[in-house]
Amino acid sequence: MTQSQTQQTASPLPNTASDTPPPRTPTACARYLVVHQTRYSYQSAVSLSQQYLHMTPRSFDYQRTESHRIVTDPPAEDITDGADYFGNLTRHFSITAPHSALLAHVESTLALYPRRTLEQIAGSAPWELVRDLMLTDRSDATLEACQYLYASPHVSLSAELADYARASFSAGRPLLDAALHLTQRIFDDFEFDSTATDISTPLEQVLSGRRGVCQDFAQLMIGGLRGLGLPARYMSGYLLTHPPAGQPRMIGADASHAWVSVYDPALGWIDFDPTNRCLVQHEHIVTGWGRDFSDVTPMRGIVLGGGEQALQVNVTVTPLELG
Repeated sequence: MTQSQTQQTASPLPNTASDTPPPRTPTACARYLVVHQTRYSYQSAVSLSQQYLHMTPRSFDYQRTESHRIVTDPPAEDITDGADYFGNLTRHFSITAPHSALLAHVESTLALYPRRTLEQIAGSAPWELVRDLMLTDRSDATLEACQYLYASPHVSLSAELADYARASFSAGRPLLDAALHLTQRIFDDFEFDSTATDISTPLEQVLSGRRGVCQDFAQLMIGGLRGLGLPARYMSGYLLTHPPAGQPRMIGADASHAWVSVYDPALGWIDFDPTNRCLVQHEHIVTGWGRDFSDVTPMRGIVLGGGEQALQVNVTVTPLELG
């Protein structure tokens, strides 16, 4: 897909993204059943486990959760449901019975609604205008977006990341056109390699090695955008995958996924997936968002005992009939 790089003159931006609400239709464009199983196996018995989950999908303009349940084995105790600073739904629980394995089984049924298309995001304001607006606008939407301008635990602000992103942001280029171009460049320039990085790998190493996974590519793109003064947030969730032609959908073969959301003062947050070279539409399911992976880790906690542990994660995303 070739995107125009012609400089455009945009009309003045509205004060807030709420001035032009996203197009909505009462009819969902897709429905999914998501089954996410996380299993920890321990070398020796665990006497106490405290866990914190970000595994409950959000409901917002483009997504509605129809049903949701979390079941653990052993059964959870002291369950507390809540929301974090970013509005993501959370669950905290403890297990006091001795156990050598822990299973968290999460099922969610969701309806997705149409997002903005390439045609609908064309002609956005020049990226420099948006950058400058972040320093002067005091609307609620823009102030909320400003928290995604800065370095965070897994996203550094470095000259190297900004320079890499800048190649897509020529003078006067529309913000969302440039963001899509950066999305496509990351896909073309980097190799997906699940063995190349881990959660502690610095983004500068990802940039130089040109290998990584969706989490790396999302955080690299976020670092580049923030380095140019543009708000970008980390999106966590799931992606519908497609089996080879003639092959059945494999149970448990999917995985958690990460992508990027870019703030446009006129249109709101627009999502891009550098791992799949696309503007996000109706195959991405959102569990939450934050500054980076650390804000939306699906499951984390502490255990007393256990010794060495092994982790197994299985995710299945199944399309459902509309209606």
